[in-house]
Amino acid sequence: MKTAPPADLVDGILRLKEKRNAVILAHNYQLGEVQDVADFTGDSLALTQKAAASDAEVIVFCGVHFMAETAAILAPTKKVLIPDLEAGCSLAATVDVSQLRDWKARHPNAVVVAYVNTTAAVKAESDYCCTSSNAVQVVESVPPDKEILFIPDMYLGRYVREKTKRTIHLWPGSCHVHFRIHDEDIEAQKKAHPGAELLVHPECGCLTSALKHADFVASTSGMIRRAAESPAREFLVATETGILHAMRRQNPDKVFLPVAESAECSFMKKITLEKVLWSLEDMKHRVTVPTETAAKARRAIDRMMAAAAG
Repeated sequence: MKTAPPADLVDGILRLKEKRNAVILAHNYQLGEVQDVADFTGDSLALTQKAAASDAEVIVFCGVHFMAETAAILAPTKKVLIPDLEAGCSLAATVDVSQLRDWKARHPNAVVVAYVNTTAAVKAESDYCCTSSNAVQVVESVPPDKEILFIPDMYLGRYVREKTKRTIHLWPGSCHVHFRIHDEDIEAQKKAHPGAELLVHPECGCLTSALKHADFVASTSGMIRRAAESPAREFLVATETGILHAMRRQNPDKVFLPVAESAECSFMKKITLEKVLWSLEDMKHRVTVPTETAAKARRAIDRMMAAAAG
């Protein structure tokens, strides 16, 4: 059994949070103790929207760097801090601006749909952003005569292509954690737990074959909602293992098992309670986005929101 974090550490964070007029956001993949001290937990975009709507002057984003950038774009009047600058994202790192521009040059009439797991600079070069929960809606909103360049996750893109039957070119990027969830992991767990409900994130490398086994495919927030609403008592979860903390906390009478124990993101786990405290003490590390880049990226995000709404 894990021990509780020191009370003085938690108290220090709460005291400084009030002093700084800060809000603490924690992604669903963060350490459990970090999730517990946060004001809001969830998907990156939903977290940013909640923070932008709050009266807080400071956002402490316990996630990875592109998430903090998105918060800076959507809440430009607030100070956005990330407790560890090395909290990057292997998926976002698979494409940069020059690579995207070269790809666009080879497909001059295509529409670029960028997963939110991209840098602000890449978002600024894109026509639309999307999340794992609204990617199908966003693609369906694009005129049917347009080919689509989907970046950077090829597995999510493949899932969207199967759902929409659109002409979608896929960038060869993937999340190093979801890539390591294999067909044999799912098959072994289904055999060991035949009555369990299987929840699968669409970034999974095994997604195409996993669909024949999956009971539910969704974003992290969608998976958490499903865990609460489903009548099932046992679940197999195919995504980063940090999500199990929220599922178990919210549903203590249910059993949640990871499809792969190895599905842990070292970048997400870089942020600790000590680093959250230090971030609030020293107001570091601030994440900013150049004004022109932010404006262009915001346009792609706003298009996503309009597409998802209607």
